[in-house]
Amino acid sequence: MATQPSPLYRNAVGDECVYVESGAAIVETVFGALAVGAGDYVVLPASTTHRWVPQGGEPLRTLVIEASGHIGPPRRYLSPRGQFLEHAPYCERDLRGPVEPLEVTGSDVEVLVQHRGTGSATAWTRYVYADHPFDVVGWDGCLYPYAFAIHDFEPITGRLHQPPPVHQTFEGPSFVVCSFVPRLFDYHPQGIPAPDNHANVDSDEVIFYTGGDFMSRKGAGIEQGSISLHPSGFTHGPQPGSVEASIGTAATDELAVMVDTFRPLDLLDDATACEDTSYAWTWAGRSLPDGPDSTTG
Repeated sequence: MATQPSPLYRNAVGDECVYVESGAAIVETVFGALAVGAGDYVVLPASTTHRWVPQGGEPLRTLVIEASGHIGPPRRYLSPRGQFLEHAPYCERDLRGPVEPLEVTGSDVEVLVQHRGTGSATAWTRYVYADHPFDVVGWDGCLYPYAFAIHDFEPITGRLHQPPPVHQTFEGPSFVVCSFVPRLFDYHPQGIPAPDNHANVDSDEVIFYTGGDFMSRKGAGIEQGSISLHPSGFTHGPQPGSVEASIGTAATDELAVMVDTFRPLDLLDDATACEDTSYAWTWAGRSLPDGPDSTTG
C-alpha cells in the first residue's frame, strides 16, 4: 500500500506485471507516462527505468508479479506475426501504451537497480546519474510498457464448466496469470455452476481476491484482499454447501487474479506470519480442531 511516490527503479532480472487493486497512479517511465487505476494490469519490460506516483486520496494497493524473463500474451492467442487472433479474449485495442515522451531534467538522480546476484539470488545496486534518465526526446521500437484493464477481458463461457486455461491472460517463464471476471455460469440444463474439486498436478495455485463475490469459497474467510495458496497435489474446491447453492444461479460477479506457477513456491516469514491457519479446515465444514497438530503449513 503506497501513498508517496516510489524511488526511480528498474528490474534488470525480468519483466514485472503489476495489478492495481485500488487507488490510482501515474507510472512514469523512460518511454513516457501511463495513467492507471483499479483493475489495471501494468506490464513493465525488464530494465525499464520507472517510478510509481500515487494520485488522489486513496492509497495505492497492488499485486506485483516479478518474472525471471519476459511476460506477454499467451502464444496461442497470437499469429506467427504477433497479431492477436480472433479467438483471443482481448486484442490490441485494449492495450494502452505511453502516448508521448515524459521529458524530465535534473542532476545527481538516484536509480535503484535489481539484478542477478550469486546463484539464484538477486542483488541491488544504487546508481547516481549525472542527468535524469527521463531526459529523452523520443523512442522507437516494439518494446514498451503497457496497461490492460481486467474489465476488458472477455470471458469464455460454455454449457459446462470451462477449464482454467480459458481465463489465462498472460504467460511468463514457468507461470501463467489468469483473470476471473463477471460472467455467465454454465447453461446446460443439468450443469452445476460450482467448479469441481480438483488437485493441480503441475502447478501451485495462488488466487488474489480483488472484488465481487467469489461463490466457491464463500464462508471460508475469503474477502477482498485475501490471497489463497493451494500447493500442487492439494485437493481443493468449493466451500461445503456451495455446490448446492450454485444450482440455478445464472452468473457470477467475482473478480480475482490467479497465478499458477510450474515450480514450487517458497513462503517467506511475512507470509507465514499472516496465515489464517483455519483455512485448510473449511472443506471439513467445521472449525479448527484443538491440539498440537491444529496448524497448517
